[in-house]
Amino acid sequence: MGLTKAKLEIEKEVGKSVITVLFNPSEYQLTDGANYSEKKVPGLDGPIIQYISGDATELSLNLFLDTYVPPKPKSLISFGSSGDSSTDVSDITKQIANATSIDGSLHRPPKVTFRWGSLNFQGVVTKFNHTYTMFAESGMPVRAKVTLTFKSLISPKDTRRKSPFESPDRTKYRTIRQGMGLWDIASMEYGDPDMWKVIARENNILNPLDVRPGQVVKLPAI
Repeated sequence: MGLTKAKLEIEKEVGKSVITVLFNPSEYQLTDGANYSEKKVPGLDGPIIQYISGDATELSLNLFLDTYVPPKPKSLISFGSSGDSSTDVSDITKQIANATSIDGSLHRPPKVTFRWGSLNFQGVVTKFNHTYTMFAESGMPVRAKVTLTFKSLISPKDTRRKSPFESPDRTKYRTIRQGMGLWDIASMEYGDPDMWKVIARENNILNPLDVRPGQVVKLPAI
């Protein structure tokens, strides 16, 4: 099986522009994260950490671009020819740079897909750095290092399909586990730890700290 070259596919209004990299990256990095908020609850030593949302996955990688072709010996150069077959590497970097700009026909930056082996990453380019490292005698750049950062495109509909939330619009019952408080249940069920007051009122609990493991509480519909 031959060497598979990585490809950048840049969305166009019709079809796509495909850039086949000259040299595959030596590594790439995928980064995931999550966003949380802190809410203070009276009577607790520390705040309640509430999950808000996950961050889009980021892909970071470096590419090496080289369009340099060694010049032919003078004896093989025909009359009127410079003997230099190198091309301007910035022609490639400009194509990649277009992925960070608003496309007039799309009215937004284009979607970009990076394909290599088992990696099929679709997103948008959020960072693009390029450094020119070699030049022809004319000053034309012929080598460059490119650093790219992509952010994945996640459809909220697809995300909910993969990990659907339980509906809070119907009555449910939950058993309190060791180390769990009413605010924990409120955060998980309603997305807001302050809703512990609703649970406490529904279950005639005067003190939210006065609950025990194994106790079953009723969660009212909202």
